[in-house]
Amino acid sequence: MGTVLAKQRQARIMDEIRRSGGARVTDLTTLLGVSDMTVRRDLDLLATAGAVHKVHGGAVLNTTASEEPGFEAKSGLEQPAKTAIAAMAATLIQPGTAIALSAGTTTWGLAEHVSRIPGLTIVTNSTTVADLIASNSTTNQVVILTGGVRTPSAALVGPVADQALRSLHVDQLFLGVHGMHTIAGFTTPNLAEAETNRALIAGANQVVICADSTKWGAVGLASFAPLSAAHVLITDSGLERDARAVLSDAVGSLHIVEVDRERVPQSALS
Repeated sequence: MGTVLAKQRQARIMDEIRRSGGARVTDLTTLLGVSDMTVRRDLDLLATAGAVHKVHGGAVLNTTASEEPGFEAKSGLEQPAKTAIAAMAATLIQPGTAIALSAGTTTWGLAEHVSRIPGLTIVTNSTTVADLIASNSTTNQVVILTGGVRTPSAALVGPVADQALRSLHVDQLFLGVHGMHTIAGFTTPNLAEAETNRALIAGANQVVICADSTKWGAVGLASFAPLSAAHVLITDSGLERDARAVLSDAVGSLHIVEVDRERVPQSALS
């Protein structure tokens, strides 16, 4: 009977994670009426089976290297970290410069700050980033949208985007990533997006990677740059000590924002 109940409980956990993209241990204990230890044991089993990826305080759906989560699914995850990373990234931007913002939920958060910095020329391959800047901007900004084929994560990629980017040069590139790994470097689950990211990097004087700590160790289908390609990498305090050492040696400058993960609001995983 216990095995049956455990399987039913784990199936319910998977339903919840698929529905929202992730779930917190505290929410699952309330939902299932079981102890914190029971939920963590279930998550360990699901992680061993490859169904979920454990993160601090919960778990997210473990997509394969070639599967790409949609923008809406990703936007609800790690919100406090992404907000803090975006705020720090914004302090690096000087008025009147030319910058590029890649597609991604962290760079989308940065776009709100960007919309208030005067005189920028902004190159982006993200429809959501372009829409946010256009709707919020009260300054004399120029937004250049690359064009291309839209991915599930709202990135414009492919030959049209790549050709547009090859003729453009920017002072800074702010780039979100699917994963970062010692050997694989920076990765994405989308082959076409990998090529577009290479074009973005090639046209930038400074490359700023914006990646929350859960991206460490994740490997997407396609590598597009080694860790050393990052002049600056901004992440959060959830990054483990060993990973900090690796990144400190590999990237030009590592910036870590403090995030109190014990007080992450419920909406961060919903």
